[in-house]
Amino acid sequence: MSILVLAEHQDGALAGATAHVVAAAKAIGGDIDVLVAGEGVAAVAEAAAGLDGVGKVRVADNAAYAHQLAEPMAALIAELADDYGHVLAAASTSGKNVLPRVAALKDVAQISEIIAVESPDTFKRPIYAGNAIATVQSEDALKVITVRTTGFDAVGEGGSAGVEAIDFVADNSQSTFIKEELAESDRPELGAAKVVVSGGRGMGNGENFKLLDGIADKLGAAVGASRAAVDAGFVPNDMQVGQTGKIVAPELYIAVGISGAIQHLAGMKDSKVIVAINKDEEAPIFQVADYGLVADLFDALPELEQKL
Repeated sequence: MSILVLAEHQDGALAGATAHVVAAAKAIGGDIDVLVAGEGVAAVAEAAAGLDGVGKVRVADNAAYAHQLAEPMAALIAELADDYGHVLAAASTSGKNVLPRVAALKDVAQISEIIAVESPDTFKRPIYAGNAIATVQSEDALKVITVRTTGFDAVGEGGSAGVEAIDFVADNSQSTFIKEELAESDRPELGAAKVVVSGGRGMGNGENFKLLDGIADKLGAAVGASRAAVDAGFVPNDMQVGQTGKIVAPELYIAVGISGAIQHLAGMKDSKVIVAINKDEEAPIFQVADYGLVADLFDALPELEQKL
């Protein structure tokens, strides 16, 4: 049984999410190939070859995959899929865009956001905003799966997989790359940060989010937000943590002025240590917090920054 893992990469660097997906593939068992598709991706392929457990890296280096558009990527994977029993990708924006198309092209069901492997055909995945865990079994010959990366510890390095070039070039007449607008920040990427400081509706306005900056700088943290804060226009939506935002599981999660709606908890409750600061002692966030501080955030944050 062979497994194909779709590598994620950005700006010539392999994304950390790929190591988590390889871990899920190892839990399934079998030979693991990693697919690196893009243009000028030799460095990415080399990094993928170094992941523990990877047997082979297959490289599609062509302008057709330069921007990893979903249509040519799906066509490429569908072309290779007959060699595999499983196709895996991270449950990221990219993975959620590509793999449903692969499943449709191969006429199989997709299994989304698995957090555990029971057997090669049986997996666990959260439903109802994480309040229940469904155990699902697939009888399809090809299992197309997205992986919630917070459910699997990343594999280490030290592998020495071979690298193989793929000649197939997908014909894409459906979509065209126009432009991309990327948020720039000196802080860690939200999904990969070891420490996350998030603000909610209690922050009052977008200007007050600056109160989180000093703490985040001292802790080397990413800054996130609840959906309520995003919907109120305090911060851009790429900062949103929750069921409809980023799923995070850092070593430390600090929730400030966040009540703890079920949709937000679904995106952060797997964090190793959760600290909540809220003036409402009945706030649901305290039910999942390891440490809770009932205080006015406008008093607590400057003091916390000073102590740090």
